[in-house]
Amino acid sequence: MSELEKTQERSRSETLSVLLGAAFLMATSAIGPGFLTQTISFTNELKATFAFAILLSILIDIVVQLNIWRILAVSGMRAQDVANKVLPGLGYFLAFAVALGGLAFNVGNVGGAALGFDVLFGTDQMTGAVISAAIAITIFLWKDLGKAMDKFTQILGFLMLALVFYVVFVTKPPVMETVNEMVKPFTDMNLLKEYKWLVVLTLVGGTVGGYITFSGAHRIIDAGITGKENIAQISRGSINGIAITGVMRYLLFLAFLGVVLLGTEIDMKNPVASAFQIGAGPLGYRIAGVVLWAAAITSVVGASYTSVSFLRTLFTVVDKYYRFWIIGFIIASTSILTLVGRPVKLLIVAGSLNGLILPLSLGCVLLAAYKKEVVKDYVHPMWMTLLGWVIVVFTAWMGFNSFTGILKLFQ
Repeated sequence: MSELEKTQERSRSETLSVLLGAAFLMATSAIGPGFLTQTISFTNELKATFAFAILLSILIDIVVQLNIWRILAVSGMRAQDVANKVLPGLGYFLAFAVALGGLAFNVGNVGGAALGFDVLFGTDQMTGAVISAAIAITIFLWKDLGKAMDKFTQILGFLMLALVFYVVFVTKPPVMETVNEMVKPFTDMNLLKEYKWLVVLTLVGGTVGGYITFSGAHRIIDAGITGKENIAQISRGSINGIAITGVMRYLLFLAFLGVVLLGTEIDMKNPVASAFQIGAGPLGYRIAGVVLWAAAITSVVGASYTSVSFLRTLFTVVDKYYRFWIIGFIIASTSILTLVGRPVKLLIVAGSLNGLILPLSLGCVLLAAYKKEVVKDYVHPMWMTLLGWVIVVFTAWMGFNSFTGILKLFQ
């Protein structure tokens, strides 16, 4: 093999590694303690009918991520810069909205990591939060930040998948019933009208909205995998991320449903650990600690990295010292947690607010797809655009209908 062939092979290998890392960064950002908390809370309330909300969140995720990965990566610009091209000044609003939502979520993420530490080692919230924050900070002190972040999220992502699959195997949930409940509202208009849309909005916000929407796309832009010539690899990366996220969401729902149907009351102070302990005994309790901590710490990494990435191109000082801004973001999240101390409710509130940001951010990106100064000669598929606008209208409608419920979450 010639030196040129070796270089090309190495370049392909590095590109695949980055794409897989971006896929896991997106997936683990979406499957954080917010999703775990929301899933067990809503499964406990809605039982098998929650499957419909899971399906909708996955369908929305597919449309959102395919559009955003392709448009942003082809342009080579982050979302805030694209938004400023659509309407001058809009990028600043979007950046602050996403960063603020990311901070709220990150407080919950650190809280989730602390809960995981408590399950594993019996530590108090402060100790677990500080140790977890220190581990996350270490990732951002690594010389090759990108590779460290990619490997970290991949290893913990695979670990979560394996452990959750074991709990599903032990609890034996009614899989066919969930499949039926997924599609039933599509065939019954009354069920569709009466469905609790705040649940869907909260789930979408916790798994698709806010910083989570852009975590994978911003990662591949930072790695330089941009332009129309890389569109096939970019699409494959987004599909991998969606597949990983979808499988994990459904497995977690099945695991929690199997527990809920046993009829034992779940302790909502740490619902994930309580549910896994009911379903799989002492081993399940320890598994919950690992899953909760892994989900939380990878989400701390994803939320901090992506939230700060929204400020980098808008403020020179952030771009110049971005590692230290990310570290400061983690420290601020940890400090706020020690003052607020209500991670479960905070995660649900943050998910609802993030859901309100989604129609704005996706709408900006879709408009930019037809601006030559953004995408040059790239032609975005019409079917993606149309489905994208359907999601914009749908999520805006959900937000409008759920606004009263969101206000109640603050009471």
